[in-house]
Amino acid sequence: MAVDYAVIVVYLAGMLAMGWWGMRRARSKSEFLVAGRRLGPAMYSGTMAAIVLGGASTIGGVGLGYQYGLSGAWMVFTIGLGLLALSVFFSARIARLKVYTVSEMLDLRYGGGRAGVISGVVMWAYTLMLAVTSTIAYATIFDVLFDMNRTVAIVLGGSIVVAYSTLGGMWSITLTDMVQFVVKTIGVLLLLLPIAVVKAGGFGEMRAQLPTEYFDPLGIGGETIFTYVLIYTFGMLIGQDIWQRVFTARSDRTAKWGGTVAGTYCLAYALAGAVIGTAAKVLYPELGSPDDAFATIVKDELPVGVRGLVLAAALAAVMSTSSGALIACATVANNDIWSRLRGLGRAPAGDHDEVKGNRAFILLMGLAVIATAIAIDNVVEALTVAYNLLVGGLLVPILGGLVWKRGTVYGALASVVVGGLAVVVLMATYGILANEPVYYGLLASLAAYLVVSLATPATDAAVLTAWRERLAGRSPELASEPVAAPQ
Repeated sequence: MAVDYAVIVVYLAGMLAMGWWGMRRARSKSEFLVAGRRLGPAMYSGTMAAIVLGGASTIGGVGLGYQYGLSGAWMVFTIGLGLLALSVFFSARIARLKVYTVSEMLDLRYGGGRAGVISGVVMWAYTLMLAVTSTIAYATIFDVLFDMNRTVAIVLGGSIVVAYSTLGGMWSITLTDMVQFVVKTIGVLLLLLPIAVVKAGGFGEMRAQLPTEYFDPLGIGGETIFTYVLIYTFGMLIGQDIWQRVFTARSDRTAKWGGTVAGTYCLAYALAGAVIGTAAKVLYPELGSPDDAFATIVKDELPVGVRGLVLAAALAAVMSTSSGALIACATVANNDIWSRLRGLGRAPAGDHDEVKGNRAFILLMGLAVIATAIAIDNVVEALTVAYNLLVGGLLVPILGGLVWKRGTVYGALASVVVGGLAVVVLMATYGILANEPVYYGLLASLAAYLVVSLATPATDAAVLTAWRERLAGRSPELASEPVAAPQ
């Protein structure tokens, strides 16, 4: 195991070194929060794939393959479909807006800051819980590596991510994510996948050993697939963590085609995880939990050195999502909530002061994430709450603002409040893991948006004109307040 330990230690030290190097580049708000909006296609594709394929996609994807066979790929597959839809249909327009947060987009589209404040609170809750669930996953990985106490593992892994994210912001995260993308590709796709299949005796032996439903593409169930589409595909369209990566693209063309490449990569990653899980079912048919499949096959079947690299790949998956969610959480907390509560709105500030402020918020949110991760035991429930709030509260006003010009600020506010409250009440009624909260919450959000928008005056023409100018890329980056809607 000494070689495996060395691989992990070198990897973690490299992450910290890149954080220090990224600090030298992050000298303005744009550089710190969106890497100066100048990532090219290769780096954009790699970092986008890295952030969407986290611990849930790697460890959880293998676990679903262990439980359901090839149809276990559907969760990660729907994430890839969401990224493809975002990239093909919306990313070019999003990149041209030149904003920093989803709430700023809502301000521009609807006029004023009323919709932005409430949506900021919902988005902050989503990104916080997403960062928490990623941080909890450190416990699984470090337990395999060092038989480490859960709390110590969370503090160790979380502290490394907080350190490099605080130092260099998006530049540090971009550099580390690119390395993590390469490590995941080598560790999971090029090493673990073929080794797992060979150890299981090949596909023929896997078919002979397992029930036929393990090879049914729809074996996981149509309702489950539909729920995955609703939560993960739509969640990819509107999450601050994903949009903030779109904002890093050098051009709208980079955002569109680079994201398409990343989405396609996610589809291959989904299938790989399911196949690895299916192979693990042949090798270890009586595991106590499906989520143990990844750690078990890595620990027992891989040779020294390779095992360390694959565990580094799992660590990379967790860190990429954790850091992306952390900077998104801090950006929303500082720009959409704290600044507005202090009455600053978008008042001009020096670049140095803005970098210091955002750096402080990453550190503060990072400490909150670590503390919350220690306190929470159920990762699945935490992640479900995050996505239910996101989709139920924000999907309709965001997509409505992009595609329907009759939507109004009052419709957007009603949609966020009604959808969010409906999700919370229904989770309390049916249970957090039930499908009904997101189904009915989304319908309630849509109904409120349509009814209230049609019942209130249309958005002022000046607001819509300014909005169209930004969508066309003809307005400077946050040079002024968005045009206020008439009172």
